[in-house]
Amino acid sequence: MVSESFPRPAIARPEVLGLRMSQIREVANEGMARADVLKFWVGESDQPTPDFIREATARALMAGETYYTHNLGRPDLRDALSAYLGRLHGRPFGAERLAITSSGVNALMLVSQAVVSPGDKVVVTTPAWPNIVEIPRILSARLQTVALDPAQGRWRLDLDKLMDALTPDTKALFLNSPNNPTGWTLPAQDRAPILERCRKYGIWLITDDPYERLIFGQGTSAPSFLPLADEDERVVSTNTFSKAWRMTGWRMGWMVLPRSLVDSMGVVIEYNTSCAPDFIQSGAIAALNDGEPHIAALRAELTAAKDQVLSGLRAIPGIEAPEPEGGMYAFFRIAGRGDSLALAKDMIAKAGMGLAPGSAFGPEGDGWLRWCFANRPEKNALGLERLAAYLSH
Repeated sequence: MVSESFPRPAIARPEVLGLRMSQIREVANEGMARADVLKFWVGESDQPTPDFIREATARALMAGETYYTHNLGRPDLRDALSAYLGRLHGRPFGAERLAITSSGVNALMLVSQAVVSPGDKVVVTTPAWPNIVEIPRILSARLQTVALDPAQGRWRLDLDKLMDALTPDTKALFLNSPNNPTGWTLPAQDRAPILERCRKYGIWLITDDPYERLIFGQGTSAPSFLPLADEDERVVSTNTFSKAWRMTGWRMGWMVLPRSLVDSMGVVIEYNTSCAPDFIQSGAIAALNDGEPHIAALRAELTAAKDQVLSGLRAIPGIEAPEPEGGMYAFFRIAGRGDSLALAKDMIAKAGMGLAPGSAFGPEGDGWLRWCFANRPEKNALGLERLAAYLSH
């Protein structure tokens, strides 16, 4: 007897079908082709990568540095990164604990593949960059969120709420500080209790640190767990060259790993990307070795831009704009305008303003808008003019 066969639908598995499309991209698609739209929707500077990084990379490319490299990155780059981290955190980080990745988001995916299994409970603080919450979902993990709250003009984390979420069945905590989109930055005094809770229950503490050098106020770096953690416990820092060195399009990142995870991570990298591009690693070395004056200048530029945009927003009636403590974003809301996706699209159509809707960062962000202020002053000033005019009609 011959059974009758029917074609099966050529679709992705349910976990992938259930992913949210990025609303940042959805909004950008509405206005990307329009030259008159002020594009504040993505998280990058409006200035290119510094000359010294581009020149080092161009020399490497012309010298023929176009071959496969070690899964974990070239030894000279890992040595340069080791020295950089030692200067930054005041303690040694052996090059053997470091892995070079093809972007910061690639680092998040790789470490998630290495430690998160289907059905595992993962905790994330929100609002959050969409990739942080969707990566665990791709891997069929269970997600629990802990919301930040605006209070007294700043975003705050209720430490008790986070502790309540970190239960014995939690596999991993993902923590992004300074936070995208709010600019919230973990207070230094909160590190020890969080680390102790993770140690108690064997929870992986995975930090997403792309904005750690872009802080406002005193210091040159945000509070980090790396100086507190032992070299072989469940703490992983993921990072990127994108933000502090204006290298968003280069797709180059890194991880600081516990010693016992390094060999396994090399295998995971092999089966994802094999290695990071050879000649771009030369540019990353230049960034690490010679980039401190650039980072200091960028931090000063962003501080001035923050003050310009936040003061301008607060001068417009009906706008609430908490103070960011780090990053490159103003996260604000307008009284009576609750649907942030519809509002962002309407502002493109009627004001030529391209902002990211807060709902892109989870339901906790709906009603808010994100403005990347890493721009020249005249561009931010024109944006403030257009926003005020739009709201006055």
